[in-house]
Amino acid sequence: MTGKDVTVTVNSGTRTERAEPRTLLSDFLRHDFGLTGTHVGCEHGVCGSCTVLLDGEPVRSCLMLAVQVDGRTVETVEGLADGAGLSSMQRAMMAEHGLQCGFCTPGILMTLTAAERDGLSAAETVSSALQGHLCRCTGYAGIRAAIERHWRERELT
Repeated sequence: MTGKDVTVTVNSGTRTERAEPRTLLSDFLRHDFGLTGTHVGCEHGVCGSCTVLLDGEPVRSCLMLAVQVDGRTVETVEGLADGAGLSSMQRAMMAEHGLQCGFCTPGILMTLTAAERDGLSAAETVSSALQGHLCRCTGYAGIRAAIERHWRERELT
């Protein structure tokens, strides 16, 4: 295969794989790394289901090329679990029925992770972080409730 070697830290592990110059980051993660939690919906950057964190910032992996992440750090939904269990945000999404089919959930979780790290409040997260995600199943009520639950529980610890 022609292409370029891409060395990337993904979910705390560094790997090198060869990528064609036109390979999308979403396809690279799914097909070369086997990280199928990154979903591909619209392939235009509109739906948000392919959102991953690149050097801590949410990006649409369907709009980036794999060669653009050479030497950088990518976090996917597979890296959110704390040890053998789900992260507190994942548990809140489950408890509040913030997911149904689950297709949009990985991208939403990645955006919420970045919002939490940025110190946004629950209200700021609901109003700003979710505006770039399309969910056809939940009507967002469960997602909003999960965000509020997570932020409440976080304040108690």
